[in-house]
Amino acid sequence: MTRHTASRPFRFGVVAAQARSAEEWTTKARRIESMGYSTVLMPDGLRYTLSPLPALAAAAAVTRSLRIGTYVLANDFRNPVLLAKEAATLDLVSGGRFELGLGAGRPAAAEDNRMLGLAFDQGGERVARLAESLALIGPLLAGQAATATGPHYAATGAEISPGPVQRPRPPILVAGSGRRLLSLAAREADIVALGVAPTESEAGAAERIGWLREAAAERFDRLELNLNLMAVGDQVPRWIAMQMGLTAVGLAEAGAVSAVVGTVDQMSETLLRRRERLGISYVVVSYELMDAFAPVVERLVER
Repeated sequence: MTRHTASRPFRFGVVAAQARSAEEWTTKARRIESMGYSTVLMPDGLRYTLSPLPALAAAAAVTRSLRIGTYVLANDFRNPVLLAKEAATLDLVSGGRFELGLGAGRPAAAEDNRMLGLAFDQGGERVARLAESLALIGPLLAGQAATATGPHYAATGAEISPGPVQRPRPPILVAGSGRRLLSLAAREADIVALGVAPTESEAGAAERIGWLREAAAERFDRLELNLNLMAVGDQVPRWIAMQMGLTAVGLAEAGAVSAVVGTVDQMSETLLRRRERLGISYVVVSYELMDAFAPVVERLVER
């Protein structure tokens, strides 16, 4: 099994994205904070969910310690220099609580590209664009000038100000599943979100982490490994049940790394064991699963 040389303390986040009013959204943010979660995270898309950057600013305004993050922005949707500017401002107005999550775009979200008039290219092309984007965003958030000559992005002596609060820059999360994208994440990210299928086994996750270790080399132990749970206790998100016909029991029986089931003690032990074996210390759940997972958070947070 793949191991980190030392275990990071656990931290836990909630993926939330929907609200019918400002009051409902800010109430959700306060509740997530009150339950001991460290981060509220938002996905990216044109339909069904709030726009992440303004919604995260609103969440930051009504909380004190809750970190805010994107999980994840579709790289193709935004110019990287402008995104760096927006990220720096979000970090400033939140008092240094922002985490920038980026991805190359999922095939399931290709319809958004079409609505924006953007081609949804092959995976290698999308990863190449993300690599160029990160080469601009990282230096800009660290207070440096950045120049790019393409082929996907061009910028000459780009600078942003005011800069972010966090130093040397806000953490960057990159989500990925395939070897090429995970290798990019290993070299450029601070946090890596493991893109695993709901039924993926621990062995499958270990293989991906092995790719990360190989690509990251000496910086591997500086990476924070993240996983989104698909089953907690006896619950799964509605879309998992409706679209895929999966249950918590079924996922557990399949040995899915995205499932923690049983009592609070059993779920806690599962996460401790997976941190020891795989190095996964940053665990997130959907808003639907937040209440069921809260006793585990209380047990393990910062442990």
